Amino acid sequence: MQTHYHAIFISDVHLGTRACQAQHLLDFLTKTDCETLYLVGDIIDLQEMKKKAHFTEEHRKIISLIMKKARTGTKVIYIPGNHDAFFRQLVGQSIAGIDIKLNDVYTSLDGRQFYVSHGDEFDQIVKVSPILLAIGDRAHGLMLRLNNWVNGTRKLLGLPYWSFAHYLKRHINKAKQFIARFELAALKSAESHNVDGFICGHIHFAAFRQQNGKLYCNDGDWVENCSALVESKQGTLSLIHWTENPHTIAQEPAIETEWNAKPITH
Repeated sequence: MQTHYHAIFISDVHLGTRACQAQHLLDFLTKTDCETLYLVGDIIDLQEMKKKAHFTEEHRKIISLIMKKARTGTKVIYIPGNHDAFFRQLVGQSIAGIDIKLNDVYTSLDGRQFYVSHGDEFDQIVKVSPILLAIGDRAHGLMLRLNNWVNGTRKLLGLPYWSFAHYLKRHINKAKQFIARFELAALKSAESHNVDGFICGHIHFAAFRQQNGKLYCNDGDWVENCSALVESKQGTLSLIHWTENPHTIAQEPAIETEWNAKPITH
């Protein structure tokens, strides 16, 4: 599998929590390189660490490796999300060679412009009801614990990683409806910013969607799907899954069509 990219976009790593699939992310960052690395929010889960921190040696190695990449020529841009919102106070600064921005406009090799943001600005639950948000966070926490339990069992049986959480999202109607609304909000934002597309994370669902000439790209996460958005040296955007058997989930749609990434199955 290709390991040299023009740009890589990752988000929703949630370092500092048990849900973080640090082993797979560390392997991904070690074996790939790029000219530009975007950290698209929720990299360090400061919100969850206030309750209980789980910061292992692998978590520390990930931070160290990202800082090393920044020192040795990779352009690293950190766009904070809602779980690491503290870093929004540092927007405009550069720390250890990492530029901190609230959002950014990325120009691809073929000249297209993409607005890059974490995506929590589209989360209506966050805006409307803190109570519903708390309930949602608890349900999501339970789902992640089940995801870890399922994969712990699979590992003992010699089976590869499989995202139980992703499976649930694809089979629960309300989750599918929320994802669709989120995607449409991002596409509408791309139109309002007069750019060619929108790149984000936040909802832990790697996908492409094209509408009215605008391209929505969600890079997924590293607690459920172990996925990243990459731009090849030839300028093609792809979604990749990286665990025991790294592979491409999907490439950007070539025609005007609505399309979501296929479920991650093994």
